[in-house]
Amino acid sequence: MTTHTLSVLVENKPGVLARVSGLFSRRGFNIDSLAVGETENPEVSRITIVVNADASPLEQVTKQLNKLVNVLKIVELDANASVQRELLLVKVRADRAVRSQVLETVQLFRARVVDVAAETLTIEATGTGEKLDALLRDLEPFGIKEMVQSGMVAIGRGSRAITAGPALRAAS
Repeated sequence: MTTHTLSVLVENKPGVLARVSGLFSRRGFNIDSLAVGETENPEVSRITIVVNADASPLEQVTKQLNKLVNVLKIVELDANASVQRELLLVKVRADRAVRSQVLETVQLFRARVVDVAAETLTIEATGTGEKLDALLRDLEPFGIKEMVQSGMVAIGRGSRAITAGPALRAAS
C-alpha cells in the first residue's frame, strides 16, 4: 500500500463532507488524515484526504467521488510536487529547572511558544508529519501534558491552481 494525498474541491454545502468521507468508509478505507476549509471562493471548500491504499481500489473510489453532485474536482498531490503541512499544539511540563532546555528544543524545530504558565509551555509547530513526530520525541522526556494535531493540508507547487477552471466558476 502507498500513501496518497487527494485534494478534493467541493461545493461548500451542508452534508458534503459526510458524503465524501462516507464513500471511503463504505469501501473499507481508513482515512489517515482529513482537513477541510473554505478556499478563496467562499462557495467552494477544499478537502485534503490522506489515505493508504493500492492504486487500483483508490482509482475506483476517485471515480465514485467524481459522480457525487457536490464534488467539483479531484487532484492527487504528489509529495514532491506539493507543499504539505500539519499543525501541532502541545502543552509541555516546563518548570524553572528545565524551561531553558524546552525553549532550546522549540528553537531547534523553528516552533514557537504561544502560552506560558508557571509549570507549562504551550508550543505551536507546523511542518511535515516527520518533523512534528521528531519534535514530540524530543519533548517527551519533559512530559507532554496535552496535545492536538491537525490533519495535513497540501497545495501544489508553482503557479497553477486547482481552483481555476469553468466547473469552478459555475459553482460561484
